[in-house]
Amino acid sequence: MKRAAKAVGALGLVGFAAMNSQFAVALDPGWYGGLSIGQSKAKIDDARITDSLLGSGLTTTSMSDDTHDTGYKLLGGYKFNKNFALEGGYFNLGEFGFTSTTNPAGTLTGKIKTQGLNFDAVGILPITERFSAFGRIGAQYAQVKDSFSGTGAVTVADPNPSKSALNYKAGVGVQYDFTKSVGLRGEFERYRIDDAVGNHGDVDMLSVGLVFRFGGDDKPAPAPQAAAPRVVEPAPVVLVVVPIPPARTEQYCSILDIQFEINKDEIQREEQEKLSVVEIFMKKYPETTAVIEGHSDEVGTTADNMQLSQRRAESVVSYLAGRGIARSRLKAVGYGETRPIADNGTEIGKRLNRRIDAIIACATDIEGLPPVPARVTMAMEMEFDANQADVRSQYRDELRKVANFMKANPRVNATVEGHTSNAAAGAGPEAAMQLSLRRAQNVVNYLVTNFDVARSRLSAQGFGATRRFAYNTSAEGQQENRRVNIILDFPK
Repeated sequence: MKRAAKAVGALGLVGFAAMNSQFAVALDPGWYGGLSIGQSKAKIDDARITDSLLGSGLTTTSMSDDTHDTGYKLLGGYKFNKNFALEGGYFNLGEFGFTSTTNPAGTLTGKIKTQGLNFDAVGILPITERFSAFGRIGAQYAQVKDSFSGTGAVTVADPNPSKSALNYKAGVGVQYDFTKSVGLRGEFERYRIDDAVGNHGDVDMLSVGLVFRFGGDDKPAPAPQAAAPRVVEPAPVVLVVVPIPPARTEQYCSILDIQFEINKDEIQREEQEKLSVVEIFMKKYPETTAVIEGHSDEVGTTADNMQLSQRRAESVVSYLAGRGIARSRLKAVGYGETRPIADNGTEIGKRLNRRIDAIIACATDIEGLPPVPARVTMAMEMEFDANQADVRSQYRDELRKVANFMKANPRVNATVEGHTSNAAAGAGPEAAMQLSLRRAQNVVNYLVTNFDVARSRLSAQGFGATRRFAYNTSAEGQQENRRVNIILDFPK
């Protein structure tokens, strides 16, 4: 009755299941692992079993199949970029079987268990920040164990055959990332299986699982040099151009604010702590340059105030040069009393006007720079279309870096400042102020919605046309004034 034993080959394993391919996000480059569990399915070839029994002189009177079981897999992989990964692991497809009742009286029962190892190439199609589709094709080495038993007129010559074979596998799936480290995956896979009695077929598995990212090898993009520094003043602006090729799409600037005593140009001890942060910044980014701007109040003559403000700027340059910053990277400019930021009619206003503004040419990478307790900030500049507040898609990667920096430094908060040109909204200062606030609020909403930055760590302010970056006499100047600055507030 050896032929009757071979009838279990009709386990055939020729099933098919389908799944609509949706979309899931790909993790950042790096190692990951996970676990998936689901339902596996095989199609039992009842006709072949019946024919095999009939060839042995047995007529099948009834047939019952067990075509479903729970399957699972353990996986690990490495993602090289947003579109490609290699993945391997262990799979167990469960157990399937049949029972055939025969005449003359007897039964034939067959079961098959399948497990193995796989190695796949995975193609990824990112759709959103969190959600993308993927497809896989690869090789799998499966071990198949059959077991047969017969009763009555059915006898089995080899009750426990087994076989291991190399075959292909393929699949499609989707993944949604809850965080950068944890994602939920759903997928359909087809495994080509050879059983132990010479038959070939497919086992399908539909599963869900969790994926965990262990680490990455993200590298910062090459740092483009920044554009001319931004002078934030309510008065007409005379731009001081730092000799750096323009690159306005991505920039982080450090802005220093130091105040002086009346008619003094010495740097106070507490201000030296702020300058040490500038030193750290410029040493981290050796390509950056800085313009040190000196200012004064209106006490004294205009000529004297101009000289005093120049001495103040030069004292800061000398201090930084003494701390190892090359003088060729530093420039001192005195503006005297021409650029007040407060009312010179009050003592507080005069003190605010006795100051140094250090505009430090921008770096493209803020990740890895430790926050230092000081009033130094870092700013990213964004631009807007005329009378519009929508966030341009080109700033998505930059805003992601801001979000990553804030997540890595949970004590750092951010203030989003909105600005317009004089022509903004075309309906006067109040409309311009409202438009600038909407721009700032839209950026806050973008960071919260797309990158899960806590809203409590973000604030929005609108300044209308009160802080111009450039003259509004040209279309280019007006465009530069339609902007949002993101100020990262370092902890005290």
